[in-house]
Amino acid sequence: MTLKKFSIFNIFLLIILSPVIFLDAFGEEPILISLSSDLDQVIFDGKWTTTSEWKKSSYNHLKFDDGTEIHLRTAHQENFIYIQINAASDMIINKGSDSAIVCFDTKNDKTKIPQTDDYCFSTSLGRNSYFTYQGGNISAINGFFKKITNDKDFVAIGTASDKVDRYNKTPHASYEFRIPLDVLGRSDNYGFYVSVFDADTQNHYSWPYNIEKKSILSIPSPSQWGDLISPDKSLPEFNFSMMIIFLIPLTITIIITRFTSLRQIF
Repeated sequence: MTLKKFSIFNIFLLIILSPVIFLDAFGEEPILISLSSDLDQVIFDGKWTTTSEWKKSSYNHLKFDDGTEIHLRTAHQENFIYIQINAASDMIINKGSDSAIVCFDTKNDKTKIPQTDDYCFSTSLGRNSYFTYQGGNISAINGFFKKITNDKDFVAIGTASDKVDRYNKTPHASYEFRIPLDVLGRSDNYGFYVSVFDADTQNHYSWPYNIEKKSILSIPSPSQWGDLISPDKSLPEFNFSMMIIFLIPLTITIIITRFTSLRQIF
């Protein structure tokens, strides 16, 4: 390989890897969501009902500076995204006060002010109520989100775990979500945010880390959220935005190669 060809190859490689380098340098590693074959059989009671119930899902262990641990499970199947937030360290049960919220930036455009493509879903421990919020609200009170009607297939519930739990046999706060893709739309790359509120300590524990959440009502800007990625493109297949990411550097490389060849001729 000549020096010129080697230089062109390096330029192409740098352009291709630049989105990954940028992500590693300035943000959290993404949450990788998996395709499941049996989460449609989950019993939505907020906890591990059996020791194998959430086994076929992606796993992320979230650890915080004060020793708090949260076990996050994510998966998708057919028309739903499934999420379990296991707050294993929260062993003081505060019914109606402990809560969890998950948010999706469906375009993953990381806007500073939430738009109508941004959604959040919340529930409180021990209550049979759950809520959907959508961006684009003119009021900043709730971070420019407004409460909207729940989709008929949306489910969220929080409860105290029991001895079947995989991570802590002592009862603690645990939450389960089933979020319809009819609301979110199908994508292999969402902006993503998850937060748990421990009413006993009045602390919010969030991913990405180090996001300041001032109150239980406020939702941080999507510009601060991380990424939820389907690495095998099963949610959905290879999409147009990813094609653009690879076509642009490929086009630039072809132009550079042609220009170099012409210089050699003349």
